[in-house]
Amino acid sequence: MTDTPAAADGTCPWCGTDPLYRAYHDTEWGVPVCDDRQMFEMLVLESFQSGLSWITILRRREGFRQAFLGFDAEAVARMGPDDVDRLVGDPGIIRHRGKIEATIGNARATLALRDAGRGLADTLWDVIDGRQITNHLASMSDAQARTDLSDRIAKLLKQKGFRHMGSTTTYALMQATGMVNDHLVSCPRHAEIARAAGDAG
Repeated sequence: MTDTPAAADGTCPWCGTDPLYRAYHDTEWGVPVCDDRQMFEMLVLESFQSGLSWITILRRREGFRQAFLGFDAEAVARMGPDDVDRLVGDPGIIRHRGKIEATIGNARATLALRDAGRGLADTLWDVIDGRQITNHLASMSDAQARTDLSDRIAKLLKQKGFRHMGSTTTYALMQATGMVNDHLVSCPRHAEIARAAGDAG
């Protein structure tokens, strides 16, 4: 990751000035997600992001929401080959057959976790004992793309039947859903999220 300077107000530089990107940074990124539907949504979006910019995914978020039935894992799990063929032609999403098929499989894996007694969000948060990890990044060059912990969680997800969730994608999911607070220490959101999570930051 390049060492792009923080914005004038200290904000993380990766969101730039695009209003959609900035709103995501200011209201969602790094905020703990404990709801299974929200966690499944972010897992789906992160799995599609691999190889693309995040803003590309954000601009198609509503298309993904419509295509994958409001990220209702039960509804997505019922999708079949005809749905895959239809979605491959849907301009509102990233038309990648392998990722579409993986999303349906990941919905089924999500239901299997729930049926086993721990939902998707609980399963992920259990790995870190339910407590957000707060990092103290002075610049973007300090940020990691993957960690030993994301390696471990990616391996767990694979064991549970999830696909297209390698370690780098898993770490991005951890950042997005607040399992990790990777806002720069200069960014106002770093302290706000740390305080809300019960961490002095």
